[in-house]
Amino acid sequence: FTGGVLYRIDPDGTVSEWKKGLGIPNTIAWSPDHRTFYFGDSTANAIYSYVYDELTGVISGERAFIAGFLQGHPDGSAIDAQGCLWNARYGGGCLIRVAPDGHVDRIVSVPTLNPTSCTFGGPDLRTLYITSARSADRLSGSVFAMEVAVGGLPDGRFQLLST
Repeated sequence: FTGGVLYRIDPDGTVSEWKKGLGIPNTIAWSPDHRTFYFGDSTANAIYSYVYDELTGVISGERAFIAGFLQGHPDGSAIDAQGCLWNARYGGGCLIRVAPDGHVDRIVSVPTLNPTSCTFGGPDLRTLYITSARSADRLSGSVFAMEVAVGGLPDGRFQLLST
């Protein structure tokens, strides 16, 4: 299947197709300095990184950030304060923490086969919450929490320009 599309919404409300021909578009994140944009395609088992210009919104320079990792497929992600991408690996029973240079820094097993996403929370953003899909395994559909040494970043905000 290659019918997936990544859409772009500009502050003025304009919607455009940014990338076509995707399998299952997944995971959107920005580096702490907003200069790198991450986007994944679960079917391709890849997460790509792009150069992002925060002033103009131009995205360019696609490169494979992590591709072909053998445990599951990329699903939702979150960025920590060191710029590492935490990625839920659907079908792989784990999360991976990928350093900004693209190497897998850590693999964390979760007690279900299909983790779907993760986000940082708590007063110091040092609790990583992990969601999972419902399936036949006993703990599927659960939300898990783990304390991490490096906290996350506050969620970004998107604001449409008033007309």
